[in-house]
Amino acid sequence: MLGSTSKAFFRLLAQSGSLKKLASRYGMRKPTSFARRFIAGETIAEAIEAARAVEARGLVQTLDHLGENVASLAEADAATLDYQRIIDAIVASGIGRNLSLKLTQLGLDVDKASAIDNLRKILDRADGFFVRIDMESSPHTDVTLEIFETIWQQGYRHMGIVLQADLYRTEQDLGRVIALGARIRLVKGAYREPKHIAHQKKADVDAAYTRLLKVLFTDSTYPAIATHDPDMIDVARRWAAERHIAPDRFEFQMLYGIRRDLQAALVKDGYLVRVYIPFGREWFPYFMRRLGERPANVAFVVRGILGETRTVPLDV
Repeated sequence: MLGSTSKAFFRLLAQSGSLKKLASRYGMRKPTSFARRFIAGETIAEAIEAARAVEARGLVQTLDHLGENVASLAEADAATLDYQRIIDAIVASGIGRNLSLKLTQLGLDVDKASAIDNLRKILDRADGFFVRIDMESSPHTDVTLEIFETIWQQGYRHMGIVLQADLYRTEQDLGRVIALGARIRLVKGAYREPKHIAHQKKADVDAAYTRLLKVLFTDSTYPAIATHDPDMIDVARRWAAERHIAPDRFEFQMLYGIRRDLQAALVKDGYLVRVYIPFGREWFPYFMRRLGERPANVAFVVRGILGETRTVPLDV
């Protein structure tokens, strides 16, 4: 009951136009504001500035232009044009050429064929980039994998995908993507999923993540271990060391503003860490939806503010 109430409350906040205007006006005004801890800003210029700061600390980055779940083809076309402009700005800036995007931002919920066309337009523009297709909630899993396979088989090899350890189906999906030879980002899963399709207990999610992680190291191409959980990071480090897997054959990934202490420690130890940097005018709905997906996400953010060394993982 608490979970459904929390989700409804935060979704209501996400849909509030007046709150969004207030958040846009005040939430990004100061570099030290609450929102800027987790969101780089509203413009590509601000995102590039944040990316430069991340890279100056010895990390790498991926940019995510926020705006999922568009409701019209016009919005999807606008998002596609935005991504093409973002690609041009990244090239001009000289920062690392890495993007993350969601298919619902390209019109997946409106028209599948249009979403595929929009994805092709972005990939065609993104010469010399690596583009990661984010995985969304479970109703989108099948179609996201289907589109990814279709585009991959058409020769677009500068892209990868995300898989969520909490879903029961992911062990099969992992083999499916590994067979393609594509790169995988493994996350725990941010969405609140029903118990008949997903693990509900942290211990069970951790066990699944550990199993999948080991398969990734053994069988896949350049896995991305996306977690803030020190225990999962230790598993990855031990497993790689025991099998003599060099640090340049995989990377860790973390969210912008979360566990910066752990990011720095991993870099100091010789590991590659990629920071996921979200930005854009749709940051407030994105932030509210993420808080509402599961009550634990609220605690995750609060702990991230109060003390990075005590932050525990709850969303990836």
